[in-house]
Amino acid sequence: MKKFFIYTVLLVSLIGLAAGGYIYYQFERFLKQPVFTAESTAFEIKKGSSYGDFVQTVKSNKGNGSVFNWKLMARFNRLENSIKAGEFEIDKPFTPLELVEYIANNNVKTYSITLIEGHNWAQIKQQLINSPISNAVLDMDDEQLIDYLNIEADHLEGQFLPETYQFTKGDEDIDILLRAHQALLVTLNQAWQERDKDLAIQSPYELLVLASIIEKETAEHSERDVVSGVFHRRLQKGMRLQTDPTVIYGVGEAYAGDITSAHLRTDTPYNTYTRKGLPPTPIAMPSAASIYAAAHPNKGKELYFVANNKGGHRFSETYEQHQKAVQAYLKGQ
Repeated sequence: MKKFFIYTVLLVSLIGLAAGGYIYYQFERFLKQPVFTAESTAFEIKKGSSYGDFVQTVKSNKGNGSVFNWKLMARFNRLENSIKAGEFEIDKPFTPLELVEYIANNNVKTYSITLIEGHNWAQIKQQLINSPISNAVLDMDDEQLIDYLNIEADHLEGQFLPETYQFTKGDEDIDILLRAHQALLVTLNQAWQERDKDLAIQSPYELLVLASIIEKETAEHSERDVVSGVFHRRLQKGMRLQTDPTVIYGVGEAYAGDITSAHLRTDTPYNTYTRKGLPPTPIAMPSAASIYAAAHPNKGKELYFVANNKGGHRFSETYEQHQKAVQAYLKGQ
């Protein structure tokens, strides 16, 4: 009996050692193998999820490793509180520990939205509504947005800097607008502080208004300061700006794609053919380049410009030169 007992103990011990060795082997193998075999795997960890919830999410996305090994790794490395909420896209062969560290470092999946220079507020708002970002602007009118964003103007036009902004799932469009407005303020204030002396504008807001007109008049970077110079000189001489984009903005939905003589005669606060000076608000979202150009006009003598049929403009110092340029444009030259 004694020998039988000893043999039994030895056998159980050997079985235990073998089982332990097998568990250890499987665990070591688990630690070294990639979690996902697919080239890219996306999943979401919801707020309040535990480590166990995370493991179940991995398993439901065909991730490698037993629940036991995932929990054993967590116990050895104190990972129970390492899980962060968010949307993650895994496109690398992360091992289990690397995956947890990647998530713990909050490497959430990001999206981007580009606010396009020259777009007006109505276009920007519709772009946000059509984007995958959560909508908040639908629940607010312009006055509420102005108050929420702490905008020191009574109009949203021109208040958001056209740039590409990153966001993550759960962010709201109003967060993008807040960042875009703050970026606009930084750009505008810097341009105002560094502006040329003796400009024909009296405030940062007037600078913004002029920049929006420059933005709509030309897409050629090399022309922005020349267009700015034309407008500054016209303002200084008491001449009307006579710029079509302001007229188009003023007539709103009445504009169907072609500006007409009736549009030019329609008096609105934005019609720079019927009224002197700048319009009351910006007419679009100006880029940083247009804001800079508004603050640094060229020093020439040009007072007129017209399209040159090549994507740019022909500038003239006298009305007679301008008339010839207009005739050349009409002839397609």
